[in-house]
Amino acid sequence: MKKYNVAIVGVTGAVGEKLLRLLENAAIEINELHVLASARSKGKKVLFRGEELTVAETTESAFAGIDIAFFSAGGAITKKFHRAARNAGAIVIDNTSAFRMDAETPLVVPEVNPEALRNHTRLIANPNCSTIQMVAALKPIEAAFGLSRVIVSTYQAVSGAGLHALEELENQTKAVLSGEEPIATILPSGGDKKHYPIAFNAIPQIDLFSEDGYTFEEWKMMNETKKIMGRPDLKIAATCVRIPVMSGHSESLYLEVDQEDVTADAIRKVLSQAPGIVLQDDPSTQTYPMVTTAVNQKETYVGRVRRDVDNPKGFHMWVVSDNLIKGAAWNSIQIAEKMIEMGLV
Repeated sequence: MKKYNVAIVGVTGAVGEKLLRLLENAAIEINELHVLASARSKGKKVLFRGEELTVAETTESAFAGIDIAFFSAGGAITKKFHRAARNAGAIVIDNTSAFRMDAETPLVVPEVNPEALRNHTRLIANPNCSTIQMVAALKPIEAAFGLSRVIVSTYQAVSGAGLHALEELENQTKAVLSGEEPIATILPSGGDKKHYPIAFNAIPQIDLFSEDGYTFEEWKMMNETKKIMGRPDLKIAATCVRIPVMSGHSESLYLEVDQEDVTADAIRKVLSQAPGIVLQDDPSTQTYPMVTTAVNQKETYVGRVRRDVDNPKGFHMWVVSDNLIKGAAWNSIQIAEKMIEMGLV
């Protein structure tokens, strides 16, 4: 079996740390693992399969001999170094928003649209975390019953905003419990004018607002879903909310199918057989997905499946997944594994 030289760009970040851990047991035969980050992290040590690796600075020359490069250090870093990595012969799997909506770049969730990988030009985009778990749940339903409309409300964890946001949540929680005023410098968006505490709060803004009143996070979900599912005609609307949870995104989905006389049980059956989906749905035993059970897991969990009370083609469900695992690191690794399986690397 061929062995690959692999690089992780942004290895000291929240997603980079998950990539490092998940690669230990991935179906990728690794010859050498190169761990890269910014100049300020140069020289740090990380562990991989019991071996201590030294973090090197991300430079154009760092990609010599690399076969697969996982990028997770922000869109600016991807834009700066992707060309050097690709020119060196590497397949770049990017976990930022830099190229997600680029017409020539495949945007892939392996359980949903693996065939898009055949059109790669050594660059594949990993979708937004909240998009990944949603399309993983929607695709098997669409395949079985058709799909015409989706309305999603998200309840997103603070880890989606990075390690500093997690630290701020901890500090704010301690401050509030101590009767002190919490200090907010990051959320809802580091680049916006105002910042609000997330501790004991729910903030109905993730990323900046566009002129139409939707945030860029909401537009990411809407546009990426259409691209991944190959459905520019799909009616979809999103409201994205940040809540004081460390890791694990939750979503309330409303969807409308095309076929007549579809039952909630039929949808449950389809979901129970879908790859990467775990059905947890038994109201009699209060069984449903929660972040406390989904965190650190690779799967997407679905429950609370029920028909809309007014629309016989409408259904509601609850979808939960770890935003740093399936929503980022694991989906990236799955892309690499699928490309190896398809003979594309």
